[in-house]
Amino acid sequence: MIDRYSLPEMKKVWSDGHAFELWLKVEIAACQAWTRLGVIPPADMEKIRRAKFDQAAYDRHFQSTKHDVVSFTRAVSESLGPESRWVHHGLTSNDVKDTALSMQMAESLDIIAHDISKLMGVLKRRAEEFRDTPCIGRSHGVHAEPMSFGLKLALWWDEMRRHSERIAETRGRVAVGKVSGPVGTYASVPPEIEESVCSQLGLAPAPVSNQVIQRDRHAEFVQRLALIAASLEKFATEIRGLQRTEVREVEEPFGTPGFVSTGSSSMPHKRNPELSERICGLARLVRGYSISALENVALWHERDISHSSAERMILPDSSLAVDYMLDLFTGIVDGMRVHTDRMAHNMELTRGLVFSPRVMLALVEAGMDRKQAYELVQAHSMQTWESGGDFRERVAADSHVTNLIQQGELMTLFDYAYFLRYTDHTFNRLGFATKSRSAKPRAGKPVGKARSAKGAAPAGRG
Repeated sequence: MIDRYSLPEMKKVWSDGHAFELWLKVEIAACQAWTRLGVIPPADMEKIRRAKFDQAAYDRHFQSTKHDVVSFTRAVSESLGPESRWVHHGLTSNDVKDTALSMQMAESLDIIAHDISKLMGVLKRRAEEFRDTPCIGRSHGVHAEPMSFGLKLALWWDEMRRHSERIAETRGRVAVGKVSGPVGTYASVPPEIEESVCSQLGLAPAPVSNQVIQRDRHAEFVQRLALIAASLEKFATEIRGLQRTEVREVEEPFGTPGFVSTGSSSMPHKRNPELSERICGLARLVRGYSISALENVALWHERDISHSSAERMILPDSSLAVDYMLDLFTGIVDGMRVHTDRMAHNMELTRGLVFSPRVMLALVEAGMDRKQAYELVQAHSMQTWESGGDFRERVAADSHVTNLIQQGELMTLFDYAYFLRYTDHTFNRLGFATKSRSAKPRAGKPVGKARSAKGAAPAGRG
């Protein structure tokens, strides 16, 4: 059990005490259903409603029976008189255990849904904060083209929105009860009992079952959690990459209340992305649990209990881990430091190479063959890579370029603001508040360097 990472509400859902509470609810609901059918006298039902579970009695019975449900029913019966004969009437163990387990999974998903909502709120706020902040986009770890840092966070927000939808769908598939007797035939307990029990407990009856609720539902539960963990690992990996000393565009909260304030026992200067690394490690754990959940789907005939021992670990631990990961990452995003000056500095590291696509497309639009334009711009790019200098100055000194594009127009191509001109379109499509983008400083200078953001971005090329 991942107790050290547990948050109180999720820990309670998967506690033994809560499981026994739910077992008792199922047993009482079943007795109530039998009462409605006229089998259990109302006077006995009044007493059964006051039944209690005693852990000490359970432990005593378990020493001899080694059977959890038998020990449970005997412990409950000790709180009753002759009416105790109705407890577990017509039921098999999994009528109680699987129905209660479904309630635990549904409660767990409700907590996860709340966690996702909190994270989405923080992501949205910070995406809006950096909507107009340019940073370098990277592919293969190499500078590609500038983008909005807020757009990166908006992309994460949209991914979490999909998780929110998936959790709602999955909750509907796991919130089912099964009260159909030993192999699902209702031979010992009529369908009316199942329908009544599920109605009382806020569940839907499983349309068909054998001795257990089918484990594809449980596998989906764990897979959804593993998918959330995979997204959190993706986001955390990005933060780890951006916190590298050579990049240093983003940093986890450090030295603030509730967060790490010491990076190393031997190197006082260290500020490590420890929290993001923790998320990545836990994601591996949850991903492994999804494999066990898939292997639990195949049981012998109407059931065996090969799934049971694994589920005692993977269902609570995956829930606890993802609950913790979501809470932790929400705090990371809320408190992370964003160094916009480093973003501006890093965009200039390649000395204008990020504008190579714009120059190539402008040459094509001015009449040059695309292959010729590509090779011309690539030649200047490679010279800049290998020999230094500034790509913009090389292009501006090439007569093949200036014969087709006037200097004034050429300079308009070197504008970082151009790459952010459709950011509002994407934010609006996501349903974020409409906002007039304010002009912000951009790296570089107009001649031989990038124009500032205050320069109007020309329409068309891109």
